[in-house]
Amino acid sequence: MNGPDIGLETLLDLDGSILEQEGGYWMKLEARRVPVSEHLLHGIRYSLTLHDRYGTRVLGYDNAHAVKPPKKFKFAGQRLPYDHRHRTSSDKGVPYAFETADRLLNDFFAEVDRVIKEAQQ
Repeated sequence: MNGPDIGLETLLDLDGSILEQEGGYWMKLEARRVPVSEHLLHGIRYSLTLHDRYGTRVLGYDNAHAVKPPKKFKFAGQRLPYDHRHRTSSDKGVPYAFETADRLLNDFFAEVDRVIKEAQQ
């Protein structure tokens, strides 16, 4: 990361927020500082989720657990990514390249807009 992360305070300020969206969708945003570790190099624990009107998570960005590789690949000894996103309600997660909190927020909100727009078509 080069220079200060201008979105970090915004992300932390959004912790605990639930934001209603059109079509009955809603977002839940959680973020807090944690000690830097092997798995959380940026020192932030976050979960940004979009839910449908029934409460089902339809999109999520988080770093609560490692992304498990598909069984057909062998990853012995490799570091598993913790930053990831869930693209659907059943998606187990795909790696997300965390750069900054600002980028995370922009990526998440753009994906929220896309998901809601596609659902309305």
